[in-house]
Amino acid sequence: MKIAVIASLAYSLTNFRGKLIAQMIEAGHDVLACAPDADGAVIDALWALGARFRCVPMGRANINPLEDARTLLALIRLLHEEKPDIILAYTQKPIIYAGLAHRILRRGRFYPMVTGLGYAFSEHGRPWLRRVVAALYRVAVGRASAIIAFNADDRDELKRHAIVREQQDIVLVPGSGVDMAHFAQQPLASGGPVFLLIARLLHDKGLREFIAAASIVRRSYPAARFQLLGPFDLNPAAISPGELEQWQKRGMIEYLGETRDVRSALAACSVFVLPSYREGIPRTVLEAMATGRAIITTDAPGCRETVRDGDNGFLVPVRDVAALVDAMVRFCREPALLVNMGARSHSIVRHRFAVEIVNQMLMATMGLTSDGWVPQRAAPMTTTKAVPATQWRDGA
Repeated sequence: MKIAVIASLAYSLTNFRGKLIAQMIEAGHDVLACAPDADGAVIDALWALGARFRCVPMGRANINPLEDARTLLALIRLLHEEKPDIILAYTQKPIIYAGLAHRILRRGRFYPMVTGLGYAFSEHGRPWLRRVVAALYRVAVGRASAIIAFNADDRDELKRHAIVREQQDIVLVPGSGVDMAHFAQQPLASGGPVFLLIARLLHDKGLREFIAAASIVRRSYPAARFQLLGPFDLNPAAISPGELEQWQKRGMIEYLGETRDVRSALAACSVFVLPSYREGIPRTVLEAMATGRAIITTDAPGCRETVRDGDNGFLVPVRDVAALVDAMVRFCREPALLVNMGARSHSIVRHRFAVEIVNQMLMATMGLTSDGWVPQRAAPMTTTKAVPATQWRDGA
């Protein structure tokens, strides 16, 4: 089959979907990867896998209707020319505009992958914008063969906003998966605990709570270190460079800049912290778990999927600095937790979140395998709940 994979950022095609694209090609399919930025390193990597690349104009952070119309027309033209049998689109704009183009052309099967609902559905999103985006989503996914979501909370949100119809299939997969060979388990470094947060520099990632907790913990445990790694962003909820500079001047954190290879930072940390307000399923947490690190994250959609509270880390309420401090202090007082919880993190990822597991589910959902696995249709929102972490199977 000919498969079009459509993203809003070229780097995500190799970083998040590289193994999936490789598996598609190994199975004999023709893969066309699409994104708005012509990243030379990504294009070379895709070419090495055997995939083709085409640029699609797309403004990731703007809400300019003229720019979005240009994106839609470009996708109509691309899909008309390429005539893919399957379209896999992920993140908000690719889903909306590839879905609209698919409806207009009425050819092939469309699979939107909801990795998170984005700014419009956050607490900062304006109600009018949320209504507009929900309406666009509703039309875009109306002819989808199945909708792929990362967690039950997002599935329920899609239903609550009437984005999906009751009879449509929603398939839950455990995130993007993590490459256990690339993110190999690493021994803990000696010395005081190092708390690391990797994320885009957004308020919604819990950065201000992380900084506030760090300043409190360091008063009693001056050997503890707090590190932040990640890029600035155009999102309206972004942290400003000036605010970050003030945190650094006051000695509250060590800012590590940004990188495309986070493995050395993960190997050097003791605990990975993500106090986010909402996620799909956070890939950075999974990578830290594969590395063998204990986790502190929030009891929030997506985040709670990764941690058994008290087993491989601690869950804290969203925006609760005091609870975040308590969790950090536990690791300062009981360093044995770092080893035990880190080992459990690695085991959980291996059994539940490994990229091979996730990709097999995605391939089966799109009808690209013959192993007989059938995706389970999501039950109505009022009668289902997310499976608690405590109910995960033995060994995971």
